[in-house]
Amino acid sequence: MDFALTDEQSTIFEMAHAFGQERIAPHARAWEASGEIPKSIWPELAELGFGGLYVREENGGAGLSRLDATLVFEALSAACPSVAAMLSIHNMCAAMIDKFGSDALRAKYLPSAISMDRLFAYCLTEPGSGSDAAALKTRAEVTDDGFSLTGTKAFISGGGYADAYIIMARSDGEGPKGISAMIVEDGTKGLSFGALEDKMGWKSQPTRQVQLDNCNIPAENLLGERGQGFTYAMAGLDGGRLNISACSLGAAQNALTATLAYMGERTAFGKTIDQFQALQFRLADMETELQAARVFLRQAAWKLDTGAADATKFCAMAKRFVTETGSKTANQCLQLHGGYGYLADYGIEKTVRDLRVHEILEGTNEIMRMIVSRALLSERNT
Repeated sequence: MDFALTDEQSTIFEMAHAFGQERIAPHARAWEASGEIPKSIWPELAELGFGGLYVREENGGAGLSRLDATLVFEALSAACPSVAAMLSIHNMCAAMIDKFGSDALRAKYLPSAISMDRLFAYCLTEPGSGSDAAALKTRAEVTDDGFSLTGTKAFISGGGYADAYIIMARSDGEGPKGISAMIVEDGTKGLSFGALEDKMGWKSQPTRQVQLDNCNIPAENLLGERGQGFTYAMAGLDGGRLNISACSLGAAQNALTATLAYMGERTAFGKTIDQFQALQFRLADMETELQAARVFLRQAAWKLDTGAADATKFCAMAKRFVTETGSKTANQCLQLHGGYGYLADYGIEKTVRDLRVHEILEGTNEIMRMIVSRALLSERNT
């Protein structure tokens, strides 16, 4: 079994890491303070091929595997997990358009999505339906020209900031089979946004409610088949869970690297604090857990790429394990910085805040445990 990255994969990682350190990391705190990522950064990322990571090459994308994509998000999140996660959301939308959209819909939206001249946001969650996503109430009524959407989406990354939204709405009966996916462009009449959410982390990513009030869209903006929207939404979640895990991994590894440097400079009782055995043990545990998380994540990505029957189970396990390991590591790094870790200047407290939400989104870690336990029980009965 070969655990080494190929030369191409190493190049992908190094390219993404270098871009993050040069173009994102120096500005991450300022973007957090302003509450917005400059839109000019997205076309720069697109020039590297990061606007359509797993859009097929024949449709203008990079055609990367899910494993390749995790390398991009791990590398970029070393600079800022908030920016990396926003890129993940856009790529999930681009992949949905590529995989499920009609030829006309792909022609209409894919080029601008891949170039990132048009940033996409994903709208599934509602105020009353978090983990129970199939209970959504946003409705899509049939009109002479297409559909009229009415409802509210909550916790939308890029709400009021993105250029277009993939909306999951109930076009037919109750349950998952009554849900369709539709594209709504910014500026469409009836589309509005709630107040900017004041969040614990991911502060550079504007998050708002997306409100639809008799919002009319043309029939051709239906993504794929009517009634298949929930299936499409769920199909993207395994990959999304890998991406958010990669964001935790990269940011936590960066925090550990910064902590190692700090401990080699900070003195106490006549020696640098990296010479205290008790603190060395903490470093050893963090490195071991991060390396274990990395192997687990890449195995899960390999299973998804190869279509393994247990891919969903492994993606859920990886998401739970890697995001919790990332949060634990970042918190330990803050502790090892002492009082300085609590100050914004050192960047560790931002990592702690940014990573906490990774245990909630893309399916809470409690839902990940449900997925895994159900898979185990099913396997027992076969």
